[in-house]
Amino acid sequence: MRRFTIAGLVAAGMAAAAVYGLSPMPTVHAQSAASGDTARAIFAGGCFWCVESDFDKVPGVVSTTSGYTGGHLDNPTYRDVVTETTGHREAVLVEYDPDKVSYEALLDAYWHSVDPTDAEGQFCDRGESYTTAIYTTSDDQQKQAEASAKTISAELDAPVATLIAPAQKFYPAEDYHQDYYRKNPVRYKYYRFGCRRDARLDRLWGDDAHRGLSNTH
Repeated sequence: MRRFTIAGLVAAGMAAAAVYGLSPMPTVHAQSAASGDTARAIFAGGCFWCVESDFDKVPGVVSTTSGYTGGHLDNPTYRDVVTETTGHREAVLVEYDPDKVSYEALLDAYWHSVDPTDAEGQFCDRGESYTTAIYTTSDDQQKQAEASAKTISAELDAPVATLIAPAQKFYPAEDYHQDYYRKNPVRYKYYRFGCRRDARLDRLWGDDAHRGLSNTH
């Protein structure tokens, strides 16, 4: 679980922040709100700090919210979810402007930012709460997600372990988890590097790793 795996990394990050005088960045949205209607999508891809950071780099995404979904416990907390007894996954609610980015493009960005072949978790984070899932908000999203999973399975020549299911109630995570990568940039970067997330994505996807993101980490 992340709270144990990054303990040393966080300590190192705090030390580095003290040495270099770094301070947390202010909380901001990915882009300013778009005019007109927006749509919603929900993705689970391991650590929601990372999933939120990734989707904030997709042009057309209006906002992202880290949270919990898919389980049986009402109003779960982070401490509840990491016990691996609630059925919830860490997930991100993505609000996007469909005039600027399609759901198909969001799916493509998602697949190339996770390891969909891992059924036990993501990268250094192990357990059901860190496994991948796509929670669909309509029949059309369900069909598109299922079709894209077949394409990805063929591309990787491996089974896709990602759950694709209708969305359940989404519970926003605690405030300190929101925009974590912006508020705590040093700690976040140490965590992401130590978890070997990007190293694994580079091995799995090669040049297509992080496809659809507007800039790197």
